[in-house]
Amino acid sequence: MFAASGTAYLVVKLLGAGYLLFLGGQALWQHRPAARLAPTTARPSGAGHPWRTGLGCNPLNPKIAVSYTGLLPTLAPPELSRATDMTVLVLCRAALTVAWLAGYALLLSRAGPVFQRPRVRRAIGRTTGVVLIGFGLAVATGTG
Repeated sequence: MFAASGTAYLVVKLLGAGYLLFLGGQALWQHRPAARLAPTTARPSGAGHPWRTGLGCNPLNPKIAVSYTGLLPTLAPPELSRATDMTVLVLCRAALTVAWLAGYALLLSRAGPVFQRPRVRRAIGRTTGVVLIGFGLAVATGTG
């Protein structure tokens, strides 16, 4: 529909750019020098809650399904038997993903107290605001 109508595409593009600009402005406003950042409190959750969320989220992600059904078979050597060897490739990729994300989660859990510092939160908020405004301007002025 949007490819057929240049006006509809332009409207959606400008609305998206406006939303990014709004989010960037909001982030900058919330992290201005005069603003007081509310102290963060840890959300109560059961043990393993982030793991359950990740395990439920990743398999339901359509990009993962496209990767396994469309991309992975094209990367496999032609001499592999499709059933067993593709299963091994999928299991290897899954193991590597779990190892990577476990390391990432461990690193971020250890760095959590640093991210709770007001100065760090303010810097991250301001950076996010500037990046969102930049994306909004790029979307608004882009020709594609």
